[in-house]
Amino acid sequence: MIVDCHGHFTTVPKSFKDWRAEQVAHADDPVSAPKLADAYLSDDAIREAIEGGQLRLQRERGADLTLFSPIASLMTHHLGNERTSVEWARISNDTIKRVTELFPDNFASVCQLPQSPYAPPANSVSELRRCVEELGFVGCNVNPDPSGGCWTGKPLTDREWYPLFEAMCDLDVPGMVHVAASCNPNFHSTGAHYLNADTSVFMQILQSDLFKDFPTLRLIIPHGGGAVPYHWGRYRGMSLEMMGRPLEKLLDNIFFDTCVYHLPGVELLAKVIPADNVLFGSEMIGAVKGRDPDTGQYFDDTKRYVDRLPMSEGDRRKVYELNARRVYPRLDARLREQGR
Repeated sequence: MIVDCHGHFTTVPKSFKDWRAEQVAHADDPVSAPKLADAYLSDDAIREAIEGGQLRLQRERGADLTLFSPIASLMTHHLGNERTSVEWARISNDTIKRVTELFPDNFASVCQLPQSPYAPPANSVSELRRCVEELGFVGCNVNPDPSGGCWTGKPLTDREWYPLFEAMCDLDVPGMVHVAASCNPNFHSTGAHYLNADTSVFMQILQSDLFKDFPTLRLIIPHGGGAVPYHWGRYRGMSLEMMGRPLEKLLDNIFFDTCVYHLPGVELLAKVIPADNVLFGSEMIGAVKGRDPDTGQYFDDTKRYVDRLPMSEGDRRKVYELNARRVYPRLDARLREQGR
């Protein structure tokens, strides 16, 4: 089985995006805000959006199941207010749940949290619990910068985040560290902000004792870990100098995906990071949708790169399936119920 740990509903119908824009426009005027029912997508609309996009490419590229969450750039936690963030998270998560009900063999649900600038992360716990305990979600996305590229909040390792981490450990669900769109013109959303966040959060963790306080907490740092594998020696030295701790100790709790869109980058990732800590991911129909003119292949067809890695079949199976089942135990339980 090949499990893609990183997928978003990027092909969501335009009406869904339009509803969000109208909601934000009337964030301070609830009376004029759009009705929640107007965000509802019919089963046919969802089928058309999925079958013509993610499902078609999933089949063409040889994957079996995708961990699926709301479109990341549209989380836009920096827009509106805490009330609209709660509404938007619930609507988005309910829609993802319906995708997995329509295509139970192809998608498993990962939730968006109702984060908002300056709102305590503890306020997201109720939606996390609703998604996991009531809707059967297997993980969550955690935005370390709800301000949208301005980084006005506290580090992900600050104690204000602890109630959320306590809930994640209690529910035994991991979190993928994933920012949303950037409102800061200095940082392009997918070309800079995403990768900056991946790198920054790793450094925040390096400087902390987060995993002493939460030894079972599991975090996935996507997009190949940003700059982390490339600068592994720098971080190893910093970890020893600043914390007196081998950097490799963090690998008990941190994992990386293969959303790196060229073979040399994936080769470096696999050379630096142990196979036990790499999960196959594509984020397909996401940051880069086009083809490489040199090969004619899609940049985000990351399976082609993983297939070419010089690794044992045992390690390849870890990357493609076993690591995802271990890091997402609720996914493993669901697959076992399906006889997979």
